[in-house]
Amino acid sequence: MGGIDVILLIVLCMVTWSVASEGIWGAALTSLIVVISGLTAMNFFEPVAGILEGSGTSVWWRSHCDIFALLGLFAVSVTVLRIATDRIAPRYITSDRLVYELGRWGGGLLAGYVTMAFLLTALHTGPFPRDFWGFSPERRNLLGVVAPDRQWLGFTQWVSEESLKRSDLKVFDGPRTIRAATGEGTGPRKNTTWPSFIIRYASRRQQLSSGQIPGGGATTSSGEGTTIKQGSGGGSGGAPAF
Repeated sequence: MGGIDVILLIVLCMVTWSVASEGIWGAALTSLIVVISGLTAMNFFEPVAGILEGSGTSVWWRSHCDIFALLGLFAVSVTVLRIATDRIAPRYITSDRLVYELGRWGGGLLAGYVTMAFLLTALHTGPFPRDFWGFSPERRNLLGVVAPDRQWLGFTQWVSEESLKRSDLKVFDGPRTIRAATGEGTGPRKNTTWPSFIIRYASRRQQLSSGQIPGGGATTSSGEGTTIKQGSGGGSGGAPAF
């Protein structure tokens, strides 16, 4: 067990206890806020990071823009939504004692786990070594049992492909290939998404550790009827996916 496991357990326990202490209504609202804020941050952090990069030229600043944007958007979204719900929603509801206890601890655990998974995902975007504090992109980073970062990335990917998708060509993580179903390049097309967030950011951290400045994304073609679009970070070409 590495240092990252201990940190994640501390985050999980602290957030769970804090949210559960708000009661069943507060826990339900907070868990929903955390999920919405996490998705909002994942969707918009790339364009925001691009804006931040334009405000500075130092290597230090450019290497921190992604994680600053990701954590900043999450914090702002949680704060704004929490203030809004405190003003427009009742703070207390009556319920059976058993329902109350299950509800507040269930909501607290959900909020704690999502927060932990989001922060672990954010670590991928930071200017750290490829492996640090027992953290490794190939490892299940919570006690070697589960991988909360991969679970959160999978959930974000699913949302961009299903419930919140804006078009058939816009997804959270790429590269995305579009192949014609027939050999002549005509007829229905089959879409295939190859998520690469963890791989790309692992390579980026390795480049930063060796003193290189990682480049942006690129759009390339590979064969007739196939296009591959690669974003500069975790999203689709630096634009919101949903």
